[in-house]
Amino acid sequence: MELFGVPLETVYLYGLIIFGGLTFLFILFNDIFSGLELPDIFNPTLIFSYLTVFFASGFLLESLSGLNAGLCAGISLIISFTIVTLLNVFVLIPISSAEESLTFHDNDLRGRVGRVLTSIPVDGFGEVLIESISGSIAKTAASYKNEGIVSDTKVLIIEVKNGVIYVMPHQD
Repeated sequence: MELFGVPLETVYLYGLIIFGGLTFLFILFNDIFSGLELPDIFNPTLIFSYLTVFFASGFLLESLSGLNAGLCAGISLIISFTIVTLLNVFVLIPISSAEESLTFHDNDLRGRVGRVLTSIPVDGFGEVLIESISGSIAKTAASYKNEGIVSDTKVLIIEVKNGVIYVMPHQD
């Protein structure tokens, strides 16, 4: 069968090459497009993957089987829908939630205890190490009461402003 004077196998092959390339480029440059904030239904990764799998399965069915062209297209639609749904449910959703669980917000640091790495001078900045189960965080720190705090002192985080934690010495 032909579509616009071109054999259907060639149309599937061109679609596979074009959308496979677009999928690869989108995955490489995904951070550029992350600020668009499209609804989940318009996820370009899913759309490009769907079309790539559709054209790949259509090409394989058209060239390796003797099925009707309409039946090949219908089977390709079902195959691509199934594979992309599985990709979304078992790969993309877990990865997106895993990235989010590793992050922390500055406000989560209030009330935590840390240790001064670099002494905090009066009216100056130092560095505090905050240890937790998931790892350690070193943050720029200033004294809450505008007093000097020497290195290796335990401190309590009182406030976080503009990425700087404000601390005061902590007694056990």
